[in-house]
Amino acid sequence: MNEIAIRTRDLVKIFKTRRGAINAVNGVTLQVQRGQTYGLIGPDGAGKTTTTRVILGLLRRTGGESSVLGYDSMKDTYAIRERVGYIAQQFALPGDLTVMENMRFFADIHQVDEETQRHRIPELLEFAGLSRFTKRLAGKLSGGMKKKLALACSLIHGPDVVMLDEPTLGVDPVSRREFWDLLGELRTEKGLTIFVCTPYMDEAERCNLIGLMYEGQLVAHDSPEKIKRLVPGQLLEFTPSHFAPAKERLAELEGVLEIQTYGRMIHVFVDHAARRQAEIIRALGDQGITCEGMREIEPRMEEAFISLIRKQQERARAASETAAARSPS
Repeated sequence: MNEIAIRTRDLVKIFKTRRGAINAVNGVTLQVQRGQTYGLIGPDGAGKTTTTRVILGLLRRTGGESSVLGYDSMKDTYAIRERVGYIAQQFALPGDLTVMENMRFFADIHQVDEETQRHRIPELLEFAGLSRFTKRLAGKLSGGMKKKLALACSLIHGPDVVMLDEPTLGVDPVSRREFWDLLGELRTEKGLTIFVCTPYMDEAERCNLIGLMYEGQLVAHDSPEKIKRLVPGQLLEFTPSHFAPAKERLAELEGVLEIQTYGRMIHVFVDHAARRQAEIIRALGDQGITCEGMREIEPRMEEAFISLIRKQQERARAASETAAARSPS
């Protein structure tokens, strides 16, 4: 059995428009083992949805390779759809059908026989916590319940892989956590491979592997812990009494590697937390700025995300300036 569930190699997707070509996916190489949860994260327009659709065979790739369970995305689209559950970003349940009618509707689409439906539908409804709502119209469900129903519908044909495009977008935090608890159960109990696009950094932390996309490229591809370790230095957090002057002064200090802001708080990456903490307090104090609640914290995925994107932007800007300097005037 192929232990690789999802694979891409130098994947490219170019859209041709009236304004020219748009390189939406630019040389993406990734690999997901069976039974893993893979999170593809990045800002809007990074290429996450396009990558997902090409892998599924919903869009034609321009170059490179892509496959699911060993089936080529372009040649074996029907084989892939038989083995994959998919929730699109704009996935819409028929709102005028009840929960049970939606389950039967999607079962019929996937040609699930009646005997299988009789035991699988109750199992999935129980799993999703929807057993008491079988007669409720889908249009009357809460946002979180709609997402759970969509997940149950995507599992009706017993897929080996589930691909989800921002499945919890616009859902409250409690419902998001419940949805991810369900995904965790799917992976541990059924051994499903889960591929999910998400803009939420806390969701990315729950994945085995993360791919960070930016402007069509895969900037980082590793476990959450290893990606967080890509950010250099140690992290100090505090709230300054005067925000803008504090940022300006920090940028001048020795040992300060990077500055990020979170509301009224400042996060400072430094080369040595214990030594620089006293220096920062003293330097800002000389300017009449106090540092409330200064402490060393562990970098989260959000800090790593911002730092890696900044570095990618700096590399792109440097490359552009070099190309401009070399071009004849």
